[in-house]
Order: sequence, then structure tokens, then C-alpha cells
Amino acid sequence: MKTTLLAAALALAAGTAFADPIEGLWQTQPDDGAFAHVKIAPCGENYCGTIVRTFKTEGEYASPNLGKAIVIDMTPKGEGAYQGQVWRPSNGKTYLGKIALNGDAMKLAGCVAGGLFCAKQNWTRIK
Repeated sequence: MKTTLLAAALALAAGTAFADPIEGLWQTQPDDGAFAHVKIAPCGENYCGTIVRTFKTEGEYASPNLGKAIVIDMTPKGEGAYQGQVWRPSNGKTYLGKIALNGDAMKLAGCVAGGLFCAKQNWTRIK
């Protein structure tokens, strides 16, 4: 019994220790008067982010975007860089996405024309 509990505890600790730095809960920068909390987790070999809470200046509200993917198939490129796609809720368009991660700060860009023109946001990790 003790061996089984120890093995389970070690497996849980190893899974936590090897979590990718991008995983977790992030707050977006306001866009068109609203911001969101996004949960980033593995999706296959990459990482995806889903909108889990939405806010306006008046407070939390039930946006029709709840549960939708905003960060799509981000592939780790090394040294805190990721590349995939991002969806912008305010216009419903999907863009080439780039992330530069630095601890609890994320710079997320949605780009067109092969990455020549990018709109950027700063996200912060929620503890």
C-alpha cells in the first residue's frame, strides 16, 4: 500500500515538474473594452488556450465567446517562443500567432502577410 501511494505521489510530482511554462491561467489585455481569462493546456503535441472567464469594465459577464479557443496549436520553438494561430474575438478572424514567454509575462502577436504586420498584446499569468 505504501509503495503504491509513493509511486502515485512521485508520478504526480513528475507531471507537475515537467509542465511546460506556457501552461496555466492567463489574463488578456483589454480589446474593444473587454478582457478574458484564458486557460492554456496541452492539445496533442502543442498548446491551446480556451476562454474561461470574460470581463468588461462593469465586471464579469457571460460572453458568447466563453469556451472558445483563442490560442490554437502553439508549437514550442525554444527559449520561450511559440508559433501557431490566434483568434481575435472582436472581429472573428484567425491570424498567424506568435508568443514570446518570459516568466509570468507573455507577448502575444497576431500577424498577417506572413508575419510582416502584427497586432500585439501583453498577457499576464494569474496566480
